[in-house]
Amino acid sequence: MRLAALYSGGKDSTFAAYLMEQQGHAVDLLVSVMPRDPHSWVFHTPNLALVPLMAAAMGKELVTVGSSGEEKDDLRALAEVLSGLDVEGVVTGAIASDYQWDRINHVCDPLGLRVFSPLWRKDQSMLMEELISAGIRAALVTVAAEGLGPSWLGREIDLASLAELRQLSGRYGMNVAGEGGEYETLTLDSPMHRKALRIVEAETEIARDGGALKVTKAVLEDKHGRT
Repeated sequence: MRLAALYSGGKDSTFAAYLMEQQGHAVDLLVSVMPRDPHSWVFHTPNLALVPLMAAAMGKELVTVGSSGEEKDDLRALAEVLSGLDVEGVVTGAIASDYQWDRINHVCDPLGLRVFSPLWRKDQSMLMEELISAGIRAALVTVAAEGLGPSWLGREIDLASLAELRQLSGRYGMNVAGEGGEYETLTLDSPMHRKALRIVEAETEIARDGGALKVTKAVLEDKHGRT
């Protein structure tokens, strides 16, 4: 099937698109809703300005649509952009959020679009292992959970950091995959990437309840490190 992937630039939307390609579907189109409000309940918002660069890294067409960040407007924008696409279904990176699941299905059903969520309800600790094993490289760009201090910002998710996330999950009850908003990520590389993303400059913003890494400059480089 020809599918469009809802793409935020994070690890989950990247891994979901990759898994659907592995199943033989064509995922040549990325769709990004870009809310003005960074606290959108429906869509991921950190470093969305990098999504065009990430689409170029994968050689995929990108369609973007702006929204206010309020739930109704986010969903209106999504319905508007999806209604004009020549696709049979939509891929989402939802793992456990009934809120996100219900609302995306509510948008897609009237449009006759099938919704594919290959990460849905999987064991999240095992899912993280599979993501790393598949070659998805992603760095934390927001933290908002006890135990996740500023030192985690910019840190890549690998087996060592996953072991630490599991320890923090056991100690504080946090979601090891960040599904509860404990952290958000920026994808740097994947098997779909023709070039990898490298962060060149970034600003660290620390708040009372967490922190964020705002990437101000990034470049694409080949897999051997040459730009």
